[in-house]
Amino acid sequence: MPPRPLEIGPAGQATAHAIERTRAVRGYSQRQLAARVTALGRPMTFTALSRIERTVRRCDIDDLVAIAAALGTPPHTLLAGHHAHPGPVGAGGT
Repeated sequence: MPPRPLEIGPAGQATAHAIERTRAVRGYSQRQLAARVTALGRPMTFTALSRIERTVRRCDIDDLVAIAAALGTPPHTLLAGHHAHPGPVGAGGT
């Protein structure tokens, strides 16, 4: 029996949407962003980027760092997606 692919969870989905939104705001096509990522040393096709944005393909940490650099934004802003909450993390607010 072939292994089942890992499901993309809420953080992965939010990150994928944040990548797509940021790319659109910057005015890059998927081809342009993939070329920028590749120029930074992380080979990526526009098909791979499309699959990340559509949550068909998981975005690994190396992809995330390269995509963020190509978009001119810190990786944590893409990770936060639309779930960014200012303030301390965890119960009790230490």
